[in-house]
Amino acid sequence: MSLQPETLKTLVRAAAEQMIASAPELTALDQAIGDGDHGANMKRGFEAVLGKLDTISAQPIDQALKTIGKTLVMTVGGASGPLYGSFFMAAGDALASKRLPDDLADVFCCAVGAVVSRGRSRPGEKTMLDVLFPVLQTLMAEAGQPDLIDKVRTTASEAVARTVPMQATKGRAAFLGARSIGHVDPGARSSCLLVHAVCNTLEARL
Repeated sequence: MSLQPETLKTLVRAAAEQMIASAPELTALDQAIGDGDHGANMKRGFEAVLGKLDTISAQPIDQALKTIGKTLVMTVGGASGPLYGSFFMAAGDALASKRLPDDLADVFCCAVGAVVSRGRSRPGEKTMLDVLFPVLQTLMAEAGQPDLIDKVRTTASEAVARTVPMQATKGRAAFLGARSIGHVDPGARSSCLLVHAVCNTLEARL
């Protein structure tokens, strides 16, 4: 599948700039139930992605996604780097044999599956999967619908809110036990922000 370089460049820039701008929010969320480095880690990783923007946007989309993934693995610290890196690399691998927009749900499913495998986690454990899985379900159920973008964006926001009453059973937050209840999961929030950035950019270009 090919994507116009300027469109790809706009999407990657929007996602990266959203992550960089959201670093203080993500840091505050992670200070509540983690080690407080999620914002700084994501900022560093997506600054590195921005630094490669011209190279990334000139590549076919499958290679571009794999370059993003590898960059995040190398520059984002903590658990988030391998998880987000695996997501983008798996999406790139899937696109070698699939096409957009027809196979979007399949591609996203492969990417989410890579996060499941890498993190050895599942929905309900107060992680980024608690956003990624509902988004996947919406992509599968609403494929081809004219309001798909809005539904995906809404799904991501509602999914983040549902992490608040959850007790974390994975990652550093799991050590807090019941004290992790009442807080938004930082990984779920960063996933939501990425989904929103992509949705908003696509919507603006339609």
